[in-house]
Amino acid sequence: MKIIHILFLFTFISFTICHASVNDFCVADLKAPTSNSGYPCKPVESVTSDDFVFHGLVAGNTNNTFKLGVTYASVTNFPALNGLGVTAMRVDIEEGGLAPMHTHPGATELIIMVQGELTAGFVTPTSTYSKALKPGDLFVVPPGMMHYVLNTGKGKVIAYVAFSSEKPSIQTLDLLLFGNNLPSDLVAKTTYLDLDQVKKLKAHFKGSG
Repeated sequence: MKIIHILFLFTFISFTICHASVNDFCVADLKAPTSNSGYPCKPVESVTSDDFVFHGLVAGNTNNTFKLGVTYASVTNFPALNGLGVTAMRVDIEEGGLAPMHTHPGATELIIMVQGELTAGFVTPTSTYSKALKPGDLFVVPPGMMHYVLNTGKGKVIAYVAFSSEKPSIQTLDLLLFGNNLPSDLVAKTTYLDLDQVKKLKAHFKGSG
């Protein structure tokens, strides 16, 4: 377990070094207006040691459709990450749970297994890359790749994830297709899915149309 935590910290620090700016640091001032370049810096004289500590990377709520719980530390709740190009996340997946097909545009994802058995994979137009992971294993997903993870073992999965962005975005395929207000017949025609199945999925994911 100690080796896993050390490896996670090493990965976290490596991302930080690669993206460090010319300034020593720039703790985000979340109360100030943002710009295209991100958050402005908090005045140095008001920065304290507490700004560089995050306490909330704990088990997330898995009581949902995917049996998936996520907690994260990004610039929006850990302002010291501003400009450093890194986010940390804890993932808990109950037995039989999953993270459905999704992408993180502009961010590499590194999965670090701690507990259980997880199958992770990503797809390209010509290939699929998938592997069953056990504690101590790592799996990297290149930026923008459509990918997934499944709990394929017994009991809960616990993993940590590092992203090469302080504010990674996410696009989840199920929510994009069925959590929108596009007409159901249009979704059915463009996905070759049965219209009744589309309506059922739209109802489940709170879409309309």
